Amino acid sequence: MKIDILTLFPEMFVPLKESIIGKARDKHCLEINLINIRDFSLDKHHKCDDYIFGGGEGLLMTPQPLFDAIESVKKDNSYIIYMSPKGKTLTQKIVKDFSTFEHLIIICGHYEGVDQRVIDVFVDAEISIGDYVVTGGELPAMVFVDAISRFIPGVLGNIDSAKHDSFENNLLEYPQYTRPQDFRGLKVPDVLISGNHAEIAKWREEQSRELTKQRRPDMCKD
Repeated sequence: MKIDILTLFPEMFVPLKESIIGKARDKHCLEINLINIRDFSLDKHHKCDDYIFGGGEGLLMTPQPLFDAIESVKKDNSYIIYMSPKGKTLTQKIVKDFSTFEHLIIICGHYEGVDQRVIDVFVDAEISIGDYVVTGGELPAMVFVDAISRFIPGVLGNIDSAKHDSFENNLLEYPQYTRPQDFRGLKVPDVLISGNHAEIAKWREEQSRELTKQRRPDMCKD
């Protein structure tokens, strides 16, 4: 998959060079390009914002730099996403759907957002990471990229591990333990060290259902 991220602050994306995402990029499982919107501004000071027509607080990103930046990377197979609190809330299903695309272009707004004409002409989907507002689209873009990358072949050592994550099958993930078996008197449940795989699977499913019922009753089918 190829992802082009349009941003005013490319220096914020250092985390996408580290850990699992960084290794995936090194293995060429995932290509991520950062496009600095300021590079496309025709203003001598590379200005990309202005006051809002009709009044109101704050500044708005102007259309010209964004139009030119988008057109510089847009292809026939491109799907353009604008990270916005007005968008559809990101879910595991949406994440999995987007992980199958060949080319994503992600627009990171800032200030009060972007001129509506950018959205009207180019944007295929607006995505929100939750019912709250942050200072720009950069952090939401990183969350989005990290989430979808886990379903791209070759990114995780074993892609099947993602099938047991929270939100799969409308359940939260069961509790997990590692060595030592007894830490400060806190012991690992006996069933997990029993070697009985059927009982372990049964315990994990029961724990997932109970956790989901307690913490996310909205996800329960019953």
